Amino acid sequence: LLEMVAGLRAAGVRVESCYEAGPCGYGLHRRLEALGAHNVVVVPRRWDPQGRRVKTDKRDARQLCDALDRHLRGNTDAFSLVRVPDVEQERRRAISRQRGMLLKERQRAVVRGHGLMLMGGFQAPPGWWRAQPWAALAEQLPGELRVRVQCWQRQAVELDAAVDEWTAKVEGYATTPQPKGIGALTAGSLQLEIFDWRRFSGRRGISSYTGLCPSEASSGTSRRQGSVTKHGNPRVRHWLVEAVWRLLEWQPDYPPLRKLRAATSKRQRKRLAVAAARRLAIDLWRLNTGRCTAEQLGLRMG
Repeated sequence: LLEMVAGLRAAGVRVESCYEAGPCGYGLHRRLEALGAHNVVVVPRRWDPQGRRVKTDKRDARQLCDALDRHLRGNTDAFSLVRVPDVEQERRRAISRQRGMLLKERQRAVVRGHGLMLMGGFQAPPGWWRAQPWAALAEQLPGELRVRVQCWQRQAVELDAAVDEWTAKVEGYATTPQPKGIGALTAGSLQLEIFDWRRFSGRRGISSYTGLCPSEASSGTSRRQGSVTKHGNPRVRHWLVEAVWRLLEWQPDYPPLRKLRAATSKRQRKRLAVAAARRLAIDLWRLNTGRCTAEQLGLRMG
């Protein structure tokens, strides 16, 4: 592919290309751009508009080319573009994501070990893989079961240390003052993932990026809004919702939390927490871009 693009560019041919975002990152995009091609990375989607339930690489390529042609002709709805970070932004973002992957791997090891003990009739205490609980627990387990569980216990301990190491790295990027309750870990994670809050031109942009916009099914005079679209960054969305529950204690006078504090049912509290997270994202954008002060937003700084 790269040789073909290089040959076309050497012959003076204009090259327009696109590909779907995926696990391979943006290396191909940068190499195509370096050769002189104009490439865009697009949000993955199901390329089967007629519902034929036939998926092949050839069909997908044709649909992508057709969408690219419409996009070049000025149709901004042909597909959704992905904002490509530069090398430094991608490197920083990988720091918080590495910590997230390590957390998942640790949880996997903990669950596997716990499952083995349950099958053997043993109930493990919270934090069973850590040194002191494990020393007491290992004495109770039969020999063969102890050996099997210890494999997962050792993995969990190693991953624990790795999580602590990467947590310190993430917290090191929390360099600006933040409201009480946000914490260094959340602030650093948001800074690494978003990088520059000024990239959003308005509150609709930040709401869309987080995927905290309500879904909608409207027709004629009927308007119905449902659960959030989740069409955005799942990591940022998770951190914001987590922060909302902490702010209940640290920011008792924050206006978006008033309804949440008064709610009684679990379902209602969950919905109101998501709504508060949407407002929190907008307020953090306002705060980090200098549009408002913390006092104007009803927040107390840490």
